[in-house]
Amino acid sequence: MKNNFSQFAQFLRRQEARTKVSVVLLSLAAFSGVAQETQQDSTKVETLDEVLVKSVRVDATSPITHSNVTKKDLEKRNLGQDIPILLNYLPSVVTTTDAGAGVGYTGIRVRGINAQSTNITINGIPYNDAESLGTFWVNLGDFASSVESLQLQRGVGTSTNGAGAFGASVNVLTDAVSKEASGEIANSFGSFNTRKHTVKFSTGLLNDHIEIAGRLSNIQSDGYIDRASANLKSYFLQASYVDDNTLIKAITFGGSELTYQAWNGIDAETLANDRTFNPSGIYTDENGNVRFHDNEVDDYKQDHYQFLWNEKLNNRWSTNLALNYTYGRGFFEQYREDEDFADYDLTPIDIGGETISSTDLIRRRWLDNDFYVANASANYKNNELNLTFGGSYSSYIGDHFGEIIWARFASDSETGDRYYEGVGKKKDFNVFTKATYRLNDKVSLYGDLQLRLVDYRTTGLNSDRIPLEIDENYSFFNPKAGITYELNNKNNVYFSYARANREPNRDDFENNATVKPEQLNDFELGWRHTSDKFTFNSNVYYMHYNEQLVLTGAVDGVGNPVRTNSGESYRLGLELEAGIKLTKTFALRPNLTLSSNKNKETIVPLDGALVNLGKTDISFSPEVVAANALIFQPKENFQIAFLSKYVGEQFMSNTESAISKLDSYLVNDLNITYEWNTNKLFKSIVFTGLVNNIFNEKYVSNGYYYTYDDDFSEPGTITTIEGTGYYPQATTNFLLGVTLKF
Repeated sequence: MKNNFSQFAQFLRRQEARTKVSVVLLSLAAFSGVAQETQQDSTKVETLDEVLVKSVRVDATSPITHSNVTKKDLEKRNLGQDIPILLNYLPSVVTTTDAGAGVGYTGIRVRGINAQSTNITINGIPYNDAESLGTFWVNLGDFASSVESLQLQRGVGTSTNGAGAFGASVNVLTDAVSKEASGEIANSFGSFNTRKHTVKFSTGLLNDHIEIAGRLSNIQSDGYIDRASANLKSYFLQASYVDDNTLIKAITFGGSELTYQAWNGIDAETLANDRTFNPSGIYTDENGNVRFHDNEVDDYKQDHYQFLWNEKLNNRWSTNLALNYTYGRGFFEQYREDEDFADYDLTPIDIGGETISSTDLIRRRWLDNDFYVANASANYKNNELNLTFGGSYSSYIGDHFGEIIWARFASDSETGDRYYEGVGKKKDFNVFTKATYRLNDKVSLYGDLQLRLVDYRTTGLNSDRIPLEIDENYSFFNPKAGITYELNNKNNVYFSYARANREPNRDDFENNATVKPEQLNDFELGWRHTSDKFTFNSNVYYMHYNEQLVLTGAVDGVGNPVRTNSGESYRLGLELEAGIKLTKTFALRPNLTLSSNKNKETIVPLDGALVNLGKTDISFSPEVVAANALIFQPKENFQIAFLSKYVGEQFMSNTESAISKLDSYLVNDLNITYEWNTNKLFKSIVFTGLVNNIFNEKYVSNGYYYTYDDDFSEPGTITTIEGTGYYPQATTNFLLGVTLKF
């Protein structure tokens, strides 16, 4: 069988592909993830795969602040950790993980802005959950293994599909069509019983036109935090047709996740004495023994079906069509002690003359949802003008309901009864036109206009059995403009302005019925320098907000962050990144962000009165974020990278409360890769090693802050009590991997 496969692969390699494929040249920072882009070369043409995301991406000379990451960049650290963790070394990025080790629930903040304000698209299709606006990478375990490239745009960026970008957008392009047949088996193992198993294949181009490719993956980890285990199964399958002018892809991908909850965090005393303790699932049995519920888990499945069609009509015109259906369903399970019957619409019962009105129980809160998307765009391009116009329509239906699957006293309930039900429906429509016009050899002008219409409605009860009736319509006009001036073939400067508007999410309405949409005016001024041994990007940004939905520091009962409108606020920052070739074998890739992030006026209830604190820091917005990669590469197939990440101190509140401060931290990782080209049974064998937090830093990257009023003093006196919770991250840990490439 080995000989048959080898002969088949050799036959496919001999076939001459008829597609005109070439790659845009990039000088890539291999581990910082920052793409130091060359000046645009008009003799190069995009691959057909790249045009699938053309409407949401920008190029090297665009007046939009961005970083590019390629498949090669991701492969060097892709040992099971989620995509946010793999982007940790990009400028202005702060990442965190509930389980502490990068597997399971992970989060990313860019310029201090929460994940709900980061727009994510996959092949131009919105990935953010339509109601929560969040992004749950845990539902797509090992998705990095199916990514061809991604672009992180900081600030408003260009017009995109789905919820507006308020701090950043990440657009992902999945695996490109491969001309040659290939296979891959990847396995990795590491601390906390973490392991990843991946199998990939591609038939290459059959008859010069058709390719079938796929992936199966399983990631498991016990987590750094007690019982914070994750079992992630995922798949990716695509069938492609390609010729000189056409690319058609039918793609399905998805996964299932079974993750033990770790979103409760721990208090300061526990952090000091037992930082891996996990209070999730804790209860006291009938004999007074402390126990933990075995199935205090999040159990969710998500499947995506995409149809992508790019057609090159002639040398100037091309079109894109994308269709998507996503089906998600799952629940999280909780053991609850002494719950009141009334909270579950149960009737008190009489047992032996005693009225029973509370019970221990196990409940599941379900979400069952359908998401439909249609995107269409057209592109016109000549020597002076690059014009793209199009639109997107999406429809979301989400069923929210709760079930009691066990109760010590079941009252009159029946199996399958729902103690709450609610439906959310959201329709999102946008049209856009964007253009880059080359005025002369030095000056390029950029313009981008988008109209976005949102209709969001809910009916029924929320999980606390409180009526949630939302009926909102929003009309958002989002203009953008910019200019790029080429000083010479090594330097260009740019300036851009962009306005963005964004609707509140479901949780915002639950926490405040009068919540308002937020608005952002984003100004960006940058300079880019590119030469053989030195690349340098600098950018100054000023982001002025009206009614920004900032994190209060609190979290709700399922770990979702609570947000509130903050009136006027701003973020002012300087971003610097460089690529320095020190010698033939040593390179340096540093980046630094310095920022000031302020609410112009903060008014809060304190001890029974409203207090004006004046100008305060915005929560979760460190003033200093820095990263560096020192890369040693004595041979093309062997590389050692020493990676460093510094995050300055930050407040978890908007009040600058002393107890809400998270300390700064500096974490260092060591990454080693070696590719052995065997030219025998395997095309090559890749050995990868990653030691995270090599100096054993005990740090916290995320947490929460809350207040409540306690009337325990003299009558009429109200005292505000503060509290905090923390999500500690893993101390020194490692991952080792071997990839067999056919």
